Amino acid sequence: MHHSLNAPSNASETAALKSLLQEAGIDKPLRDRMKNRALELVTRIREDSTPGMMELFLEEYGLSSDEGVALMCLAEALLRVPDGETMDALIEDKIAPSEWGQHLGKSHSSLVNASTWALLITGTVLNDDIENPVSRVLHGVIKRLGEPIIRQAVTRAMKEMGRQFVLGETIEKAIERAKVKEDEGFTYSYDMLGEAALTERDAKRYHLAYSDAINSLAKHATHKDIRKNPGISIKLSALHPRYETLQRERVMKELVPRARSLAVLAKSAGIGLNIDAEEAGRLELSLDVIEAIASDPLFDGWDGMGIVVQAYNLKAPKVLDRLYALAERLNQRFLVRLVKGAYWDTEIKLAQVEGHKTFPVFTQKPSTDVSYICCAKKLLGMTDRFYPQFATHNAHTVAAILEMAEDKSLFEFQRLHGMGEALHDTVLRRQGTHCRIYAPVGAHKDLLAYLVRRLLENGANSSFVNQIVDESVSPEDVAADPFTAVERYLDDAKNSSIRQPHDLFAPERDNSRGWDLSDPETLAELETGLSKFDNHIWDYSSESGTAQEVYNPADGSLVGRINFASERDVTTACEEIKPWDNSASRDRSDILRKAASLFEENAHEIFALLQREAGKTILDCVGELREAVDFLRYYAQQAETIHEKLAGIFTCIAPWNFPLAIFTGQVAAALAVGNGVLAKPAESTCLIANLATKLLWEAGVPKTSLKFLPGTGSEIGSALTGANVVNGVCFTGSTTTAQRINRNMAKHLNPTAPLIAETGGLNAMIVDSTALPEQ
Repeated sequence: MHHSLNAPSNASETAALKSLLQEAGIDKPLRDRMKNRALELVTRIREDSTPGMMELFLEEYGLSSDEGVALMCLAEALLRVPDGETMDALIEDKIAPSEWGQHLGKSHSSLVNASTWALLITGTVLNDDIENPVSRVLHGVIKRLGEPIIRQAVTRAMKEMGRQFVLGETIEKAIERAKVKEDEGFTYSYDMLGEAALTERDAKRYHLAYSDAINSLAKHATHKDIRKNPGISIKLSALHPRYETLQRERVMKELVPRARSLAVLAKSAGIGLNIDAEEAGRLELSLDVIEAIASDPLFDGWDGMGIVVQAYNLKAPKVLDRLYALAERLNQRFLVRLVKGAYWDTEIKLAQVEGHKTFPVFTQKPSTDVSYICCAKKLLGMTDRFYPQFATHNAHTVAAILEMAEDKSLFEFQRLHGMGEALHDTVLRRQGTHCRIYAPVGAHKDLLAYLVRRLLENGANSSFVNQIVDESVSPEDVAADPFTAVERYLDDAKNSSIRQPHDLFAPERDNSRGWDLSDPETLAELETGLSKFDNHIWDYSSESGTAQEVYNPADGSLVGRINFASERDVTTACEEIKPWDNSASRDRSDILRKAASLFEENAHEIFALLQREAGKTILDCVGELREAVDFLRYYAQQAETIHEKLAGIFTCIAPWNFPLAIFTGQVAAALAVGNGVLAKPAESTCLIANLATKLLWEAGVPKTSLKFLPGTGSEIGSALTGANVVNGVCFTGSTTTAQRINRNMAKHLNPTAPLIAETGGLNAMIVDSTALPEQ
């Protein structure tokens, strides 16, 4: 695997931004010329152009209004609602509460005004807040009879919205519709709608759709210069159901030939083929796939291989460097489409949820705008190997490129179908630059994800598409210099309103550490750490009793040895066990937090044991450890706010399928409020539970308050029957044999003790529980 991006996975936004600015060397005079040109462009657009449907819609219903948010939610959900009843409920939830009347007649578009009127009537009919009894009865009748009609009307409205973004349902219809703009001097890049393949059948269907589209476009590729012909854009995730770094070997073996076959078709057809950028977690893998395809001798002399680079990614300049080096080595020229990025919300939330070190993208819009301009300057200096394609709807960005470019024939602008018409019509007419329209093709059922991305990225107040028709925003503000904004926060480029992954649950607790399994550095670190335990034998046996040997369920190799608790061991544990009630809750919380840190410090050993004893994949291992750590920190925090203590003895019975997470969660919840714990793991996963127990003891949990009793449920339960020390039983299981075994063991322990489901957690342990019903 390549490591040529040379950007640490934990590189800060500040460092990335400073590096960009230093390398680009864009001085103040150039910035002033960019701003002045942008101001002139914005003024001309407002004076001479008619806003498009997208601009007018977002002017009235941007993300700054409740109604705009309601429509975004409706658009996101409506196309995937499975039945009429759910659709009616969704429409009522999103449409009825909003103030549609305040938008009536406000738009310059009759279509937008008609839609507003329909939404107003719909909201009135659906509004249940009617005081007059007679009116309420009549309203109920109208509402009931009218729901199918309302549903049909709103669905049609959403589809009409989608129609503004889709050039045609089939490639043939799209090509026919494209002739209007082609006659004006525009060219097209077609995108067959559809997101990641979920199955092999999906992948083959997408591959066929791409192939058919290329064959159709071949008839219209009449120029020798590939840049003047139509092109096609493909998503690698649509060509393989497991397009992820952990499946790299499969991807290189199975996906590369599929993508290569499309490139061969595109070359034969005389059109360019752009590989779309996707989530940051697929960046390295995408570059490996692109290199494997481009390196095939079949493509010697072909200038149609296209790559999309996202400027919001901190590694964007390094991506350009790597692609340039590849083009030089292969003696090829690439089409390079520079975009700002369409997955920002996903990248932010994923990094937070997965506990990554930092975000892979800039968190402030001016940073992305500056990154785009700096990368554009870099691209303009690489035209010996690249044909830059600048995809943007922002007048300042367009102005910046025009100021930096010496030869306008060496690049093209791009815009999305249905958006940015006024800007690019003006630039093409007055500057004579090339412009290509990125045009989605497909049925409405495939529109969902694409539509939502377009609405989200252009519906915000800061969006140029939103601002250009908003007369309350001055031309100076629309054309503002992003470098000036960046200078104000350059020493700390993080967006303070967005929580860093580590601080997701702050101030209550730290987020558990995550491992980015798409990052080559992280994978190399894991490979090194796990290799130390490849042949390790965990020997937890003792001289007394017979040691049980534990074998790897995947290959039958020996993992370790452990003694199951004898009847004497159980008796001794019952004599010694006592509640953890002789310390303050703060002390207990600190110990649980220390245990969480020890779990993370010993991650490699925990992962290795989870893999070898429980048959877990590395993805499962990361999730299991993070859940265990979160349990420890959550209960540590909860213990500080709950002052009651159950001060008794709990037996915690854990399952085999989550041998670390649920085992730890049960034990931590009981310990947090001062209970003593008899911890009984699943028979088949005692080694990992033993390691967890040792780390809890190391953190400071008294051995007199936490006793580890490995063994079979029936034997441990029988041994405990006579002791009668158990005040409660915490068990986990569904309506399966495992749960019945747990319940039977619970009866052995103490027939009168309350049974607490694992999901009850801490709160269930400090209130009286009734026995769960028999299964």
